[in-house]
Amino acid sequence: IIMDVQMPGMDGVAASLQIRRLQDPTVAAVPIIALTALAMPGDRERCLAAGMDEYFSKPINLTLLLSVIQRYLDTPQHNSLSHRQIGEEDDTAVR
Repeated sequence: IIMDVQMPGMDGVAASLQIRRLQDPTVAAVPIIALTALAMPGDRERCLAAGMDEYFSKPINLTLLLSVIQRYLDTPQHNSLSHRQIGEEDDTAVR
């Protein structure tokens, strides 16, 4: 999941905390990469403490982001997830 930190209604930190608390351990363990345009002091630490796996602030280094995504795809515990398990039925979940 690439998670926007500053979403309306529920921010990315709260959403990540809810994902990490899910009963299904496969879904709860899905990698979450934080992405924000307005980086504030302490944001990285707050995101990681909420269970996000990585943190990027804009402007992003696309090569680095793709490298991080590839690392998670190459991890056996994560590459065994089917798209259906992480939301294939909703096209917005898999990009």
